[in-house]
This record gives sequence, structure tokens and C-alpha cells, in this order.
Amino acid sequence: MLIPNAAPLAHRGRCLWLSGATVAVLAAAQLARACASCGCTLSADAAMGYSSLPGWRLALEYDYIHQDQLRSGTRAIAVVPAGNELERETLNRYLTAGLSYSPSASWNFALFVPYVMRTHSTYGTYDPTATLPQLSSSRSSSLGDVKLIGSYQGFLPTDNLGVQLGVKLPTGRYGTAVDFYAGPNAGLPLDASLQPGTGSTDAILGAYYYRAISQDFDFFVNGQFQSAVRHHLDESGGDFRPGNSTTVSLGLRYESAPSWVPQLQVNLLHKSRDTGALADVQSTAGIVAYLSPGVTARLVERLHAFAFVQLPVYSNLYGYQLFPRYTASVGLSYAL
Repeated sequence: MLIPNAAPLAHRGRCLWLSGATVAVLAAAQLARACASCGCTLSADAAMGYSSLPGWRLALEYDYIHQDQLRSGTRAIAVVPAGNELERETLNRYLTAGLSYSPSASWNFALFVPYVMRTHSTYGTYDPTATLPQLSSSRSSSLGDVKLIGSYQGFLPTDNLGVQLGVKLPTGRYGTAVDFYAGPNAGLPLDASLQPGTGSTDAILGAYYYRAISQDFDFFVNGQFQSAVRHHLDESGGDFRPGNSTTVSLGLRYESAPSWVPQLQVNLLHKSRDTGALADVQSTAGIVAYLSPGVTARLVERLHAFAFVQLPVYSNLYGYQLFPRYTASVGLSYAL
């Protein structure tokens, strides 16, 4: 995310900041299934506005995702069938710092460093004939998986069509690093999909396009594909490969007043199944659509902020997954 463009409409462009929570898709596995397809899919680069201005930028984003609704397929459910795990909730909070540099209007290089704060609780295997068991709980706060993204948008004279190539590195704790701290499962490892990192090196490919469609309105569309190209065994010898994810966003920005820009996004996510010995293959895939209203504001010279809420309008989830009723994102961007 970078400052809204101060250049004319014909020269808007440059994806300078991407949401670290966009690719923090929360998968599910074994003891604790998180939602495989409910991570923050907000397009933060579009939220702050594309820019072709060269130079350095700093950004900070906070994403809040509270998964407290159990769902399967396209509907909410009260309990899972006997023999399956009954989860209570997962609270995810991501604080992502970004640093980007544009040597020219055509190129940008960005670094994204997420800090993951997560709590999770589960009742374990559900038995409708028995008393509901005591909750098992976990919590962790640590560095997540770092991303490096390069962007090029010199295809058109207006610099409004671009491509991205990047990599996600296995810098966060993964595998069986985090344990439950309370309940019947205390001391046992949390499942791999709820660890701060995935333990995989992922390739990231993306593209974006935007243009003015009237004096006051801008339109944008972008997409990103992420796939693990290498995954590592953890200390226990188990492996985990997160499923491929594809996100597509489109929306409108109302640019009548440069200091106050309302906008609306539609965010789509497709997540395939996780694989490996540590993966819960049965509950780690799905398709989700969000409607995301928000606003970007100029606070002072060179400092901008945004606030968005994501409202799920459709979900088709494989297996039994916890799902958020909404997600919220706020961010700051400063041009050096």
C-alpha cells in the first residue's frame, strides 16, 4: 500500500504494497482445523491507490479475523457429525510492516514482514452421547513468513497494467513448533496450518490493471496466485504443503476529493487442499467471496490511512471449518 497517487489519472500505477494477510490463508488440519478459505483477501494496494511515483515508502497494516462460526459447504452448522472435531473459535491478528522502493515509474520492489498473533480453542472429537469435553487452548505471537515482491508496469504508456513476481520464505515457526497450553491436549502440538508459518517456500505470480472510467471514478482488477514450490520437514519428521491459493479483486474508487476516497471491493478466493503427513486434507479447501467497503484518507502530507471491513457474501467450504462473520483491516502508509 502506498500513498494515493498525486499524478494525473492517466499516469496512475504501481503496486507498491500488498497485504501480508492476503496470503495468510488459514488452513485446517488434524487437532485444530482453522478455516481453509477465510483469510483477509483485501487488496491493500488498491485500497491505498496505485502510484507511479518513485522513491521509498513505509507501510503498516493490522488485520483482525475472528473465526467463530462453524460452516460446511454453503451453510452454517451447529455441530459436526460424530467422530469429527468440534472447534470453538480461532482469533487471528496480523501486524504487517512493509518497505518498498520504486527506482522508476516502471519498477517496484517490496518487502513484507508479518507478525502473527493467534489464539485457538477446540473441544476435540465430538460425541453427541457424551458430555462436552473441556476446551483445549493455544496461543502464539511471533514472526510469520516474509515475502519479497517485484512489480513491473511498463507495458503501456499510461503505466496502468502490471505484473508481479515474488517469493514467500519459511521464516515463521512451522510444523509442530507451537503446543496447546491448556486443556486435555496441553503439551501436544497444534496442527501445522495454525502455526505462525507454513514451512514452505512459495512462488507468487500476479497481475493488475486499473483505469479512470469517469472524472470521479477509478476501476481496478487484480489477481494473485501462490503455490508452494518447496516444503520442509519439521523436527518430528512430518511434512506439510499448503494448498495453492488464487485471489481476485475488483472494485471502484470515488476520487472526487483526494483527501477522502470511499471505495468498494469484491474479493474472491479459491483455496485447494493442503497435503502432507501433518495436513488435514479433509477440511482445507474452499471458495469464498467478500464485499468490502472502505475509505482512504490523507492524514497529513505524505501520510495516508485506510480502513475496511470485509463482509462474506458466499462460501463453499470443504469439510467442517470455522469462518469469520466479518474481517477488519486498517493501515498507514508514509512516503519518505
